[in-house]
Amino acid sequence: MVFSSIIFLFRFLPITLFVYYIAPKKLKNTVLVVCSLFFYSWGEVKYFPIMIASVLVDYIVSLVIEKNRGKKGICRLCMGISLFFNLGMLFFFKYTNFFVENINALTGIHLTGIQLTLPLGISFYTFQTLSYTIDVYRGKTTAERNIMNFAAFVTLFPQLIAGPIVKYTDISRELRDRKIHLAQINEGIALFIFGLGKKVLIANNIGSLWNQVQDLGFANVSTPLAWLGILAYSFQIYFDFSGYSLMAIGMGKMLGFEFPQNFNYPYISKSMTEFWRRWHMTLGSWFREYVYIPLGGNRVSKPRMYLNIFIVWAATGFWHGASWNFVLWGLFFFVFLVIEKAFLLKSLEKSKVFSHLYVCFFLLLSWTLFAITDFSQLGLFLQKLFSFTGGNDWTYYLRNYFITFLAAILCSIPLVEKLYNKIKGIPVVNLLILAVIFIVSVAYLVDATYNPFLYFRF
Repeated sequence: MVFSSIIFLFRFLPITLFVYYIAPKKLKNTVLVVCSLFFYSWGEVKYFPIMIASVLVDYIVSLVIEKNRGKKGICRLCMGISLFFNLGMLFFFKYTNFFVENINALTGIHLTGIQLTLPLGISFYTFQTLSYTIDVYRGKTTAERNIMNFAAFVTLFPQLIAGPIVKYTDISRELRDRKIHLAQINEGIALFIFGLGKKVLIANNIGSLWNQVQDLGFANVSTPLAWLGILAYSFQIYFDFSGYSLMAIGMGKMLGFEFPQNFNYPYISKSMTEFWRRWHMTLGSWFREYVYIPLGGNRVSKPRMYLNIFIVWAATGFWHGASWNFVLWGLFFFVFLVIEKAFLLKSLEKSKVFSHLYVCFFLLLSWTLFAITDFSQLGLFLQKLFSFTGGNDWTYYLRNYFITFLAAILCSIPLVEKLYNKIKGIPVVNLLILAVIFIVSVAYLVDATYNPFLYFRF
């Protein structure tokens, strides 16, 4: 389904852009809504009513809040309805089976789970619509009275299924009045192609190494191959998600929207604190603004502040998936962020070498927790990482994936972008670079059998 959705996107995007560009200004949002709903329904037609309900519930609730500003009871009730609906839908589809399985394991009873696929992008668009209602409730923004403007915000197809998480306040001006310039379209096309190249040429290729390590079985790999495998996964998840985010930002620019940046070279960080300022920036911003600060943030006593951090990171882990390994992954970062906040951060910021080694080592361990949901397999893999069992199997894979690893490393640091910025002013060279990346990416995408989008399942 994910692969066919990507292929459909390539067929869908040119037609959408053509209709969108020729449509009168007053109808552009209507075109976006119709096309976005068609795109979403093509992949998940049975969940079309849920998307419509997401639009209607928060649209109506926000208008009622706006109309009854002086009546706290009504405003709180409406805010409660929005929270219940958005979080309720997310919990029903994403976490019902998780709780059923755990209740069965604890009590010995045999409750039956539900057999439903997770609606595409539900973790992203529920957070988006919820942030809108909260902002209206707080008086940070006024309620959107034009339902087509609001529907365009909720259903906007470039970032609908895998982010970045765009708040209403990020694009409220553009929803009402935007101008599309040729330079903006050109920039959007370039960003889309670079994002496509990241995803298809790097993430897919290097991700197949991690897939091969899993197929071999963790019991059968050497310690060097185990480290090589999890390094491959760390690059795969970065280029997979950052690549799609860049594609979404590029598509947004083609439509006249400025979506927020979602990644800023996180693997060059000198601390876990810095890493989370650079990785999935819109998610971190969401949890900070709508969970951490309302809990009191760092304006409270230290024990309470650490409790706030604990809640945020347990929730961050749980957001990523209905499995205990994701919660463990979130709490893993909680421990390091608390240690850094308590005493380590200043030393790390002064360091030039140790800080990077520290981040790289513990990030690889964190991705191990993230990648392996089965705890018995997780224990086996961690044992392999530190058992120092020899073997030459890793040399074969290193030879086969050396070029891909080199490309991943170079594209994980700002060097390539700096070089590109120096030569992109030469039109012929710029066009040639973009054309090569696009043609090779499309050829690979059509021919390849291994083409996962990791963050679609979140």
